[in-house]
Amino acid sequence: MKRYEQLADDIAHSIREGLLARGEKLPSVRQASAARKVSPSTVFQAYYLLEARGLISARERSGYYVSGGTQHLPPLPEPDINSTPEATQVDVSELVFEVLESTRARKVVPLGSAFPSPLLFPMARLAKTMAACVQAMDPWRSVEDISPGDAELRRQIALRYMIDGLQVSPDEIVITNGALEGLNLCLQAVTQPGDTVLIGSPTFYAALQAIERNGLKAVDVPCHPRDGIDLAALQRALELHKPTACWLMTNFQNPLGSLMPDDKKKDMVTLLARHNVPLIEDDVYGELYFGDQRPKPAKAFDTAGLVMHCSSFSKCLAPGYRVGWAAPGRYAKTVERLKLTTTLATSVPAQITLAGYLKKGGYDKHLRGLRHTLLLQQIKFVAAIERHFPAGTRLTSPSGGYFLWVKLPDGVNSLELHREALKNGISIAPGPIFSAHKGSTDYVRLNYGHLWSDEMEGAIAALGQIIHRLSMRSA
Repeated sequence: MKRYEQLADDIAHSIREGLLARGEKLPSVRQASAARKVSPSTVFQAYYLLEARGLISARERSGYYVSGGTQHLPPLPEPDINSTPEATQVDVSELVFEVLESTRARKVVPLGSAFPSPLLFPMARLAKTMAACVQAMDPWRSVEDISPGDAELRRQIALRYMIDGLQVSPDEIVITNGALEGLNLCLQAVTQPGDTVLIGSPTFYAALQAIERNGLKAVDVPCHPRDGIDLAALQRALELHKPTACWLMTNFQNPLGSLMPDDKKKDMVTLLARHNVPLIEDDVYGELYFGDQRPKPAKAFDTAGLVMHCSSFSKCLAPGYRVGWAAPGRYAKTVERLKLTTTLATSVPAQITLAGYLKKGGYDKHLRGLRHTLLLQQIKFVAAIERHFPAGTRLTSPSGGYFLWVKLPDGVNSLELHREALKNGISIAPGPIFSAHKGSTDYVRLNYGHLWSDEMEGAIAALGQIIHRLSMRSA
């Protein structure tokens, strides 16, 4: 449990026990920070969470006061880690395409979208940077470093690795068309058709599509909703299936939102190295953390060059620019050559724009504002789900990213919910698109990265009514 959640739970307990009465003023942020020996940011987050639950309310120029409140929803159930994982031939693309098609229309409320609102990003400043950088661009930059990518951008990315305590050479970095190309190139670099790849369960649907497209087999390894893949189950899968690769998200996993603790990441990297299995690490949400510091990637614990770390600027700075990268360790040259023989290069104007933006500064200030906005968005969405969804709903509140993984009441099928919601102009992402076996039929992924509004409140309320109706029909 995060510190702000613990503080919020302690205050909520005091309210329920009558130690804090309705109308009573809470300690100021400064007082609570000093008393609990936590940062003011932690206190603010706790107060925001309590406000969203309806337990406290803010009064202008006065502070926070006890009000009433809603009941906090129970967390997700633990996964079954005792079942024997089986290798599966993946066939999910048609279902994924059907669902994704429904999220593109602007008139649809985008709870099923894979992207946050484009209004959250400094598009005007990026446009000014692009105009200046392209105007001053040396024409030879359009042909130099074609396959590995722009030298200055790779240097800036290497500097950010260094700030996080990782030593990654610019020569190891390959610039790609978004993280997805990097992930696909890494997969191609270490597998052949017919090979087996370990994935988390549930998992990002693009990983399933890549496995399907490359003629590979997938082995689902259960993931905990809070701290990621189960290591005992991972070890059994390694021994039983002798995989050639493992594809995982360690930070704010899509769709679960789980975050692997550092010691667990280290143990996982050690375990995979013992079996000589490369890890393709998808870390596109790592910058969207709500705590005090960026969570380390698994690559931070890699001493064998087996971790192929992939990320991008699409989720945190420049959606639509499609600039990502891979730091593939010992496989860097292989990935670079695959890039050369497939898409050849990533847009040079987009690369030099991002390099110029990073060099000029302001990225971290933007990220702080983005994280704060996403945290407030999560709180509002969770509170709305508590208000409008029927009994039997369960979910967790991730400590980063912008997805909620929601368990529906018994008897409610998420694919049926998806189709009913579309009739009401609401998109959701049903659980089966995140499963090699098309399981997770009673789960949905909801995106809280779009700005809160009356329309969003109405969409959550309408979704709750549909779920209630489906639940009653199955009773």
